Amino acid sequence: MATDGIPNEKVRDALRAAHLYYLQDLTMEAIASELHTSRSSVSRLLGFARDIGLVEIQVKSPADRISSVQDRIHEQHGVNAYVVPVPDSTAEVDRLERVAMSAARILGPFFDSNMTMGIAWGSTLSAVSRHLQDKVTHNSQIVQLNGASNAQTTGIGYASEIMSRFGRAFGAYVQQFPVPAFFDDPRTKEVLWRERSIRRVLEIQKRMDIALFGLGSALADVPSHVYVGGYLDEADFEQLRHSEVVGDVATVFYRADGSSDDIPMNARSSGPSLSLLSKVSRRVCVVSGRSKLPALRGALAAGVMTDLIIDEATAHSLLDG
Repeated sequence: MATDGIPNEKVRDALRAAHLYYLQDLTMEAIASELHTSRSSVSRLLGFARDIGLVEIQVKSPADRISSVQDRIHEQHGVNAYVVPVPDSTAEVDRLERVAMSAARILGPFFDSNMTMGIAWGSTLSAVSRHLQDKVTHNSQIVQLNGASNAQTTGIGYASEIMSRFGRAFGAYVQQFPVPAFFDDPRTKEVLWRERSIRRVLEIQKRMDIALFGLGSALADVPSHVYVGGYLDEADFEQLRHSEVVGDVATVFYRADGSSDDIPMNARSSGPSLSLLSKVSRRVCVVSGRSKLPALRGALAAGVMTDLIIDEATAHSLLDG
């Protein structure tokens, strides 16, 4: 602390101003009144206190803590993690919006001209689509990964809105997939999958450069659309419980160990198999909320993602578990 040659009175006033400002949270106006001086004089005293070492300001960035969590997730699970700082007290709907906003910005550099991105519709991707930033690309396309219709609705409005937002943001051609989310009979799916118009979409999916998806879960605090949108009846839910399903990606279900074989519902699903999905070079998963942890652990076990965008609290719980 360099105070040699400095009047004691000035050091004393600077120390008092610093104590009032940094330790008692008084405003500069209140300090000026107490010291019988002007606001500008208080500002100079505080600057002087910092210059001579009476005050040391240390900024502890949460990024350091977050960077450590990201590194640990990569070490344990082999995925690139992007941890979004969100206060623990944040409501789940607001938490999803914060994660979705970050995901929309993280996604931008991943997608460029001459690329194809597959989108799995759902509550999470709907939120991401609302926060996309415009980025002009050329000869790019967005392809829908799974059908959206069910016995109650065509699903076109819901899925189309999500797809259109991505298309507009990136100036990309949008390829929709006008088939049911789930077929009543697997044999109907087998026949339809031989149609040229459907095969064309399936071929586009196989050439994806990026797949973007959330994780469906019957236990989610923010309900996954496939579980509350009339896509499943009680018999379907019972079948999922019997198969010990913990989540889904693009309406393809999996267990806690990541396995998806012999789950009857998957034979009726219009979504891409997890084995096909795992061949996409970049697979971006967006997750928000601790209630998604069983689904997240199962998805990690299945190896369906290369990149994970996740809120901080859920990231910590993933590592603690």
